[in-house]
Amino acid sequence: METETMKSVIIDDSSTHRALLKQLIENHRDLVLEGSYRNGIEAKNNGCEKNADLIFLDVEMPFLDGFDLLESFEKPPQIIMVSGTAHHALRAFDYDVTDFLLKPVSPTRFDMAIKKAQRSTGTVNRQNEEEHIFVRSNFRKVRVDYNDIKWIEALGDYVKLITEKKNILVLTSMKAFEQKLPDNRFLRIHKSYIINLDRIENFNNTAVQVCGKQLPLSRKRKSRLLDALGVE
Repeated sequence: METETMKSVIIDDSSTHRALLKQLIENHRDLVLEGSYRNGIEAKNNGCEKNADLIFLDVEMPFLDGFDLLESFEKPPQIIMVSGTAHHALRAFDYDVTDFLLKPVSPTRFDMAIKKAQRSTGTVNRQNEEEHIFVRSNFRKVRVDYNDIKWIEALGDYVKLITEKKNILVLTSMKAFEQKLPDNRFLRIHKSYIINLDRIENFNNTAVQVCGKQLPLSRKRKSRLLDALGVE
């Protein structure tokens, strides 16, 4: 099963960064560049959101900034916001954007954002769809898809997997279970909690909201969260 190509649009007032994003998009086999705009007005006048699956949207632009443009979309496609500073990140996640990238965007961080967009739309290929782990629960081996896991919490001598379908108890330690998970998709934010990075809705200095649930964020792990999200 082949991955579906995502039609992409760039909206950025920096010619340098438009060129960088253009190169990253053209070098990615699952993306095709549909348009590139110098500001929000130009993008809006050309109906940029109507023929795009994914928009790379700069925050700081003249005339109409990224947030104002996003609010004007009736049915926005997936949005990856980009900015030269990290202080817009919290507001960006309030808009339910797919990801937030700091300029200049690195190829590694770009690829992570695209994988996240693909998982959100179901365009990721079968190999990624079938990523999973087998856990032992109630004397059985149970298959759990990574995409289904919301978060994992410590419960005495067990860990509890909170998933889309049910909660699963596994006799193991948090440390041992953490080592079995892909570190580009899961992060331990507290001694008692591991989260699926794709499930983050918003966060602050002390908590991360995952699927409507506020989970504690320890002070020493905050920097790891920022690094994982590319908003350090």
